Amino acid sequence: MNATDVLADAFSRVRDSAHAAVADLTAGQLAWRADPAANTVAWLLWHLARVQDDHVAGVAGSPQVWTAQGWSERFALPFDDAEIGYGHHAADVAAVHPDPPDLLTGYLDAVLARTGEYLATLTDTDLDRVVDEDWDPPVTLGVRLVSIVDDDLQHVGQAALLRGIVLREAVEPDTVTGRA
Repeated sequence: MNATDVLADAFSRVRDSAHAAVADLTAGQLAWRADPAANTVAWLLWHLARVQDDHVAGVAGSPQVWTAQGWSERFALPFDDAEIGYGHHAADVAAVHPDPPDLLTGYLDAVLARTGEYLATLTDTDLDRVVDEDWDPPVTLGVRLVSIVDDDLQHVGQAALLRGIVLREAVEPDTVTGRA
């Protein structure tokens, strides 16, 4: 197994964990918030997919799945197409309420497929290429890809925690406010 195989395995775990986090949740449950300023399962999964899409497209020199495959139109969010969720406030989080809920996993699967296609073109040597000189030390492709996986797994873990709370409490929140 080489380094790109390890990365491909890590991204497949993101997929499996994300699907488990949203399995059988309603749109209302995906929009539930622990408090008025908290993130939702829906926003966390949208955000992790958007960050991965943005960052992988950036290092691959390819268009983002979000716009190239029409996901932006399907989600119909009140954001610029370049938005990935950094700096979002409570109202922005509330705006991410995909219906049907499988819109989330559909977009994530498309992003992960694109990531897998890109990884299949790489060799271990490619991972040493510097992709961002704005850091000290400069960021290599390998470090950037590990950073994306790390971010993905943190967000999917947060989504899984919220799922557990929603199901334990048998919450069916209002889909507009996200409150029970």
